[in-house]
Amino acid sequence: MRILIADDHPIVRHGLKQMLASDPAATVVGEATNGDEALELARKVEWDMAIFDFTMPGRSGLYIAIVWTLLSLAVATLLGRWGFGAAVIGLLLAWAYSAPPLRLKRNGWLGNAACAACYESLPWFTGAALMTGVFPDWRIVLVAALYGGGAHGIMTLNDFKSIEGDRTMGVDSLPVLLGVDGSARAACLIMLLPQFFVVVALLAWDRPAHATAVALLVLVQVRMMLRFVRDPRAHALWYSGFGVPVYVSGMMVAAFALRGLVMP
Repeated sequence: MRILIADDHPIVRHGLKQMLASDPAATVVGEATNGDEALELARKVEWDMAIFDFTMPGRSGLYIAIVWTLLSLAVATLLGRWGFGAAVIGLLLAWAYSAPPLRLKRNGWLGNAACAACYESLPWFTGAALMTGVFPDWRIVLVAALYGGGAHGIMTLNDFKSIEGDRTMGVDSLPVLLGVDGSARAACLIMLLPQFFVVVALLAWDRPAHATAVALLVLVQVRMMLRFVRDPRAHALWYSGFGVPVYVSGMMVAAFALRGLVMP
């Protein structure tokens, strides 16, 4: 993931870069000291995510966030009624996650749920709506919701590298609330339970081959989770790199099963 950062305090930018450096999937592609520099930089480099200070000199991060929200809504009008609705929900969750008064990111249960919905459920729903031009089949919505629920546990994996910082800043991540071992077990359970229901659903929909494939992928994850829970701090990044792709593979298998059900 390519990230832009903008803050008028050098120590904050340095701290952000140090924190992001611990994630091999994250790369800082540019930094700015004010809103005007940030906008200029955004035009010049390819980026996936921006971390901006709300109160920078010049155009503030809040101003930029509002402008980009409006631009996103404008683009979303091209996606049809249901695609636009999904975009609105995603933007509302993004604001609720970061902005006061809600700031869902301060709570490991609510913040991770918002991220999981935006990362898994909403994209799946939006893709299905765009492909069909109508509200997706209820089975697609169900499976998308289940995998989005399981992604809550995936979001928790990212919290093991910032436990001390979260505790200092008053962020109630699951490792802070439940402890390292408790949150690791909770994350695994949250990832596994929805996949169990996906297997049951695929069997009920007469897709035994796909159900078997998802079940086997779940067993692979269980084996990897046993290593993860032995030392969550040391193995969280490892599980993110190797266990999460197995989870995503199950999603792909379920998607092929659904294609045969709703698009014969």
